[in-house]
Amino acid sequence: MIRGTLIAAGLAAALFGCGKPAPPVLNFSIASAEDQQSMEKVWRPLLDDLNKQTGLNVQPHYAGNYTAQIEAMKFNQVQLGWFPALSTLQAVRRADGEVLGRVIGANGQGMAYASVLLVKKGSGITLDDVLKCGKKYSFGIGDAESTSGTLAPMAYVFIPHNIDPQQCFTVVRQSSHQANMFAVANGVLDVVTNNTIGLVFAKRENPAIADKVQVIWTSPPLPESSIVVRKDLDPAIKARLKAFFFKYGTGTGPEADHERQVMKGLSYGGFGAADVSYLDPVAQMDASNTLALARKSGDTTKIADAQKAYDAQMAEIASHNASHGGAAGQ
Repeated sequence: MIRGTLIAAGLAAALFGCGKPAPPVLNFSIASAEDQQSMEKVWRPLLDDLNKQTGLNVQPHYAGNYTAQIEAMKFNQVQLGWFPALSTLQAVRRADGEVLGRVIGANGQGMAYASVLLVKKGSGITLDDVLKCGKKYSFGIGDAESTSGTLAPMAYVFIPHNIDPQQCFTVVRQSSHQANMFAVANGVLDVVTNNTIGLVFAKRENPAIADKVQVIWTSPPLPESSIVVRKDLDPAIKARLKAFFFKYGTGTGPEADHERQVMKGLSYGGFGAADVSYLDPVAQMDASNTLALARKSGDTTKIADAQKAYDAQMAEIASHNASHGGAAGQ
């Protein structure tokens, strides 16, 4: 036992230098939109490269849902991570989060995925059928903090048609993208939300399941996810993280080729500089949905509060547009 401890101490000294402490562990939050095993498979190679190239000790922390991910950052249980768009906004607003950079889609663009509504292939269910409501179909919606699973379908489909999903469907079940995908493919649910990245993952990991579903609605393009850090993270560490992410998958040679393969596994093209303003389309959807729901409630206090929040959000977006020359976040 003593000999093993001495060996371990010797290895630590060799790795980090005599008297130099090992780097502290930084927890990297990963939203498990798919199952944890799938997320580990695609994110572990990137985190291994991150640790190797920066000398940091970054370990994955898998969040069961987006709310848990935000709370973990709020209480400093995680110091950085990959956050979907709406979760990024909430992390900035209430969890001391800061946008380090944005994900770039596989096509080289920053708005490269979309929300979708899925039905089982051959069911014959159309979007018009869904909009008729009548408590005819069961529905699978995403996490409350999901951009593509909840926010976008509400903003683009249900609220414009004055539809409350709870009143429209026989049952409404909230779950992950992957769980909803399996549910509709196997006939457990009639209609579910998902996104185009989820479809890519399904075709690669579960082609038999992907072949059983059909898209009946696609949203306009949505801003991609973010790399978020806590505001109080050491500026020197932030600088190392930025240098890593913004360089990753660029250049030529075997290392760059390897990195591009890692990004391909994530269905991303790379990472780019950004601040929270690039998520203005999501912030506008969020404020619009809140105002519409308040108006529907008829509660004058709620309406006044929602209108005030909406006006403030629109003013903030206008200031972003002005400072970015009309292209917020670009």
